[in-house]
Amino acid sequence: MVARYSRDVMADKWSTQAKYDAWLRVELAAVRAWNKLGLIPDADCEKITKNAKFNIARIDEIEKTTKHDVIAFLTSVAESLGDESRWVHYGMTSSDCIDTAVALQIRDSLELIDADIDALLAAIKRRANEHKYTLMVGRSHGIHGEPITFGLVLAIWHDEIKRAKALLNHAKDVISVGAISGAMGNFAHAPLELEELVCAELGLKPAPASNQVVQRDRYAQVMSALAVLAASCEKIAVAIRHYQRTEVYEVEEYFSAGQKGSSAMPHKRNPVLSENITGLCRMIRSYATPALENVALWHERDISHSSVERFILPDGFVTADFMLARLTGLIENFIVYPENMLKNLNLTGGLVFSQRVLLELPLRGVSREDAYRIVQRNAMKVWGDLGQGKAALNERGESLFLEHLLADDELRKSVSADEIKQCFEYAYYTKNVDKIYKRVFGE
Repeated sequence: MVARYSRDVMADKWSTQAKYDAWLRVELAAVRAWNKLGLIPDADCEKITKNAKFNIARIDEIEKTTKHDVIAFLTSVAESLGDESRWVHYGMTSSDCIDTAVALQIRDSLELIDADIDALLAAIKRRANEHKYTLMVGRSHGIHGEPITFGLVLAIWHDEIKRAKALLNHAKDVISVGAISGAMGNFAHAPLELEELVCAELGLKPAPASNQVVQRDRYAQVMSALAVLAASCEKIAVAIRHYQRTEVYEVEEYFSAGQKGSSAMPHKRNPVLSENITGLCRMIRSYATPALENVALWHERDISHSSVERFILPDGFVTADFMLARLTGLIENFIVYPENMLKNLNLTGGLVFSQRVLLELPLRGVSREDAYRIVQRNAMKVWGDLGQGKAALNERGESLFLEHLLADDELRKSVSADEIKQCFEYAYYTKNVDKIYKRVFGE
């Protein structure tokens, strides 16, 4: 599945044209609502609905004098009408128009992000099914732990991105509110029914209570949800960057014909996409802090939030849209090297099986303390061998760890050679992969 991305699609949602289009939608919805409530005559409502328009150049010109964008916008709209223009913005304050309109922009942008996430999830799922049983080593602290499969890594990514999707869907519900409640939110100049009618037409819910603005915890939830998504996407990008390291070389970004990695070193094939994604995610995540700081406005309202939102909303959504498309393409096309995964799995001479041996001994009557001492003693010998450059596997294909365990007289009192060798089977670590997949993918 190819990710949907056109840099114009999301950017258009935050253009100057889109902003004023949304403002006009709100103002016209209010005119129609007043008409239903009996204030505005049918003829005037029809004229306004049919003829109201704005001119961006004219708005800019007017704003040079007014120093107020909403007044400049309303003046431009009034110039497209006759006497009926007196009904436009009736009983409203600037934030009624702006905040309700921005809710439309955010809601529509979140729908695009949701589609992006679906494309990403589809790509991860396809690769997870492809590598369901591809053996690799699991790592903790960057050190080899136990055998896993690459499919399980991808399943975890899928599950995490699904949570981010749910969080963003919740945020969309939180932000999809409008407010037509007047200068202090007390509905002194317009009834609650006006707000209800406007919101119903626009597909929003009325804010249960508002002052002069829609409360900014709603915006903070949106930007925080985007930040969580970005953190999870960065986690994926960082993992791929590690897998592509020369010493690891288990997964590699697709390197197209004619692509160059370095101006000085012709051999270079760098993880530039995942590095780019890492940087983009840092930017998206950084927008959560000013959004949270916008929550604490003075009393019923100030405009310290306004300049912040002019940056973080368009930049946050456009950047997230691009980042998700790039990450989806990266996952769809990265190259996996199962042979290198298996080579790395054997790199520590069988030490990845240490817990399997450890758990066998208590079944034979050995205390956990003695079992740990026996297994660790032999494991430390392997680290010493590897440090001296010994091969991880001997000429018979047996691991260093198995060699030392078979030679341990104390261990052999409790466990036979065949029983020890059975602890070195990879199938033991993949026996529950199907059940985990059923949990994650529901299949």
